[in-house]
Amino acid sequence: MNTRDFQTLLLLIIFLPLIVGAVLTAWSGSAAQPTSSQRSRTAWLAAAVTAAGFILLLLQAPGIMGGQAQTSFTAWVPEIGLNLGLRLDGLSLMFALLITGIGLLIILYAHFYLGKADPVGKFFSTLMLFMAAMLGIALSDNLLLLIVFWELTSISSFLLIGYWNHRAESREGARMALALTGGGGLAMLGGFVLLGQMAGTYELSLMLDQGARIQADSRYPAALLLILLGCFTKSAQFPFHFWLPQAMAAPTPVSAYLHSATMVKAGIFLMARLTPVIGGTELFFGIVSTTGLVTMAFAAFVAIFKHDLKALLAYSTISHLGLITFLIGLGSPLAAVAAMFHILNHASFKAALFMIAGIVDHETGTRDMRMLGGLRHLMPWTATLAMVAAAAMAGVPLFNGFLSKEMFLTEAVTFAQAGGWRWAVPAAATLAALLSVAYSVRLVHDVFFNGPAGDLPHPHPHEPPPGMKAPVILLAVVCVAVGILPSLLLGPMVLVAATAMLGTAPPDYQLAIWHGLNLPLLLSMLALAGGVGLYFLLARGCRLHRLSSESWFGLLTGLNLFTRGSDRLFNLAGRLTGSLETASLQRYIAWMLIATVAMAAAALLSGDAPGTGSRVLLPVSPAALVVWGLLLLACAWLVLHHHQRFQSVVVVGVVGLVTALAFVSFSAPDLALTQLTVEVVSTVLLLMGLALLPRHSPHESSTGRRTRDAALALCGGAGIAWLAWVMLTRDHDSIAWYFLNQSAIAGGGTNVVNVILVDFRGYDTFGEITVLGIAAIGVLALMDGMRTRRPAADEQGLTWTFAAQPLLLRVAARVLLPLALVVTLYIFMRGHNQPGGGFIAGLISAVALVLQYMAMGQSRAEALLRADGGSRFVRWIGLGLGIAGLTGVGAFFFGQPFLTSAHGHPHVPLLGDLPLATAALFDLGVYITVVGSTLLALSTLGSVSRESGTARAPPRAREYNHES
Repeated sequence: MNTRDFQTLLLLIIFLPLIVGAVLTAWSGSAAQPTSSQRSRTAWLAAAVTAAGFILLLLQAPGIMGGQAQTSFTAWVPEIGLNLGLRLDGLSLMFALLITGIGLLIILYAHFYLGKADPVGKFFSTLMLFMAAMLGIALSDNLLLLIVFWELTSISSFLLIGYWNHRAESREGARMALALTGGGGLAMLGGFVLLGQMAGTYELSLMLDQGARIQADSRYPAALLLILLGCFTKSAQFPFHFWLPQAMAAPTPVSAYLHSATMVKAGIFLMARLTPVIGGTELFFGIVSTTGLVTMAFAAFVAIFKHDLKALLAYSTISHLGLITFLIGLGSPLAAVAAMFHILNHASFKAALFMIAGIVDHETGTRDMRMLGGLRHLMPWTATLAMVAAAAMAGVPLFNGFLSKEMFLTEAVTFAQAGGWRWAVPAAATLAALLSVAYSVRLVHDVFFNGPAGDLPHPHPHEPPPGMKAPVILLAVVCVAVGILPSLLLGPMVLVAATAMLGTAPPDYQLAIWHGLNLPLLLSMLALAGGVGLYFLLARGCRLHRLSSESWFGLLTGLNLFTRGSDRLFNLAGRLTGSLETASLQRYIAWMLIATVAMAAAALLSGDAPGTGSRVLLPVSPAALVVWGLLLLACAWLVLHHHQRFQSVVVVGVVGLVTALAFVSFSAPDLALTQLTVEVVSTVLLLMGLALLPRHSPHESSTGRRTRDAALALCGGAGIAWLAWVMLTRDHDSIAWYFLNQSAIAGGGTNVVNVILVDFRGYDTFGEITVLGIAAIGVLALMDGMRTRRPAADEQGLTWTFAAQPLLLRVAARVLLPLALVVTLYIFMRGHNQPGGGFIAGLISAVALVLQYMAMGQSRAEALLRADGGSRFVRWIGLGLGIAGLTGVGAFFFGQPFLTSAHGHPHVPLLGDLPLATAALFDLGVYITVVGSTLLALSTLGSVSRESGTARAPPRAREYNHES
């Protein structure tokens, strides 16, 4: 298979559940109350997609088993090192088969587990999303691509854990999982960035043989700590373990999938994947092995005292993840073999046990082992399956868990042969194995033996439907078959996975039931006997039912520490917010200006501040002095009389006029036209908005505040003036020559400004008109339905009526509208080669329509403009944005980037050569969006204000009393 076909295959494996599975299941189960056939169809769709991925992986297994690791590479965002790099070797194949294989069983189980009130479309589509994210982690060869899928697992697991969002514990568990794993992912991103800088690449295939060079780098410890932080939080290693038991609020199929084959195994996978890069050092060994050993012993101890069946299994998962982490930290070849073997074994018996817990809960209505007991008589099949899976978890001979546990103890004993303190390692390992036997015995004894059950919520439990038992039976068979024939069933997979982890094949070893009478076997038997004895000692007189892990650790539990810490953090944030958030816009702006002025002053007064340059300035003309004087007078008037709102709006227009004159003086007629039309439209809209407010704003500022504001204004103005002076007195390299030279050649137009707007920087313009449309729709959303009763006259006797419009205005408006539309067409058509364009044409149309609004009077104009509630103009905005966007997308069909324009001069009979450019279509979208946004804002603002006694609000509109 060539590289392109291989990449297509891996992308298909990932995108089948990501797109096809998620979309199909969401559609199939979208009904509010799906029928039984719809629920079955949804489950079978999810199963079919998962089975397809599983089969595609199996088809690649022969080549991978032969040692043919395959990679593919496609540049995606090479500027930051993010590429579509995929890799399939023994390690990724093993995890991908676990993800899809266990996932297939979980789907079958979930179909019978979920109740009629549970939305199946939501469940299976989210499960498909989560499966795709996990497959992306397993198959990624690019670290940045891997972190994208890593965070997607955090988000999708948040949705799965919070599936029953009507339950407080589900919401809290989902938030906690997202906080811990999301924070760890952020730390991991930092570690990946450091790792990429050290290696010079983010591609794993190029990084795996650079371990020695990376570990010699001074940044290695920081990168290692950050990456391990992400791995430990995801795999619930101490002290970040507490989120996993809280995630048990999720439906049992989710718990089974998270614990056996996915979420928590992601951190394990990444540590194994990066072992050739960051492993093998004393620092790696010390952190990883110690964390794993402590986690294994601690979680096994806590599991004994958990009364909730799923909570016990959750802590057992944490303990077994600690075992695997310890083996990865050891770094020896046979420890890698043992780690890979136990990953497979743990997936089989843990998925089975969680499904059994779900069956017990489903049939009895409770998971509290203090209420359960004697279920072997009512549910014999389930009891038998539970005993088989629990025996595998405890490490009983002839079950798969015994083999990997014995290999684990062998590696611990081998490590201790150096003597000294190292003998504490096998002692701790044996203790953890003993505790695991104790909680395994408790699981079986308290649920299926130990006398009759108490008062159960469901008083008549019985065997579940065959569909719920079938996946458990298959997994139980695997536990026994692998325990008897390990080398035949899992030997090749374990070998290729360990080889991929180590980067080289491990020495010869044998997966077998019997390795002779040796110390690891004796330790294993000691753990079995001691675990059984410990449980019955604790269970005597029901003492175990009265104890809990909190009674041993009190306030030092991880959950309590996290909760208390987060509460204090939120309280601190609240106090800081309360002291800073004073609801004073003036104070906020003042602090921002103070910080800006202080930073600028520190640079300017440091002694290295730039002074006046050598460039000779142009002479000042008398006209410029007059205009500047007008600008200064307008600004001074605004400072002194800004409380007069209407007059201030008009004077602000003077500032806009001066700006337009500046554009004219710099030979920028496009900008001058735009500025003038914007001033007219914005002035009218501002006046309409201010008509809803009193004519004068209150005098709120004290003398001290005004003094402060004046000082800040003077300092800020002086700083800006200084920067402007420094820039104006220095020569600079302009990029104008590029646009002047390329405008006609690349853009097909001689009006450089317009070509820049619709071609060179068309994406910026598209963003601007999008923001304009959003703003207009925002005005509609905020003010639609609002009504104010405006008095006929204010306190000074000035009238406010529109009842009688001046005759001259009405006549002029009727004449000017068709003329304005002709001018609009002219301005639009000439825009690519002469001053004009869609934006200016839209503003001219808007000005003409504003004049019509004023001439018609409020009632008639509103009747015309608001006839359909403003939806007409919303459609205009959507049409304009659609035309502009589709123009950009059209470039993709010709292999060009978004918004790349095409132009030419086709010869038309009678008309001759016509200059045409696709940018004109983009400009049309700009025009329609500008007109639609202006009219929407105009009609909304106009309809808010009603004249007293002349108009009445619609029946369902709210009335707002307005006092002038």
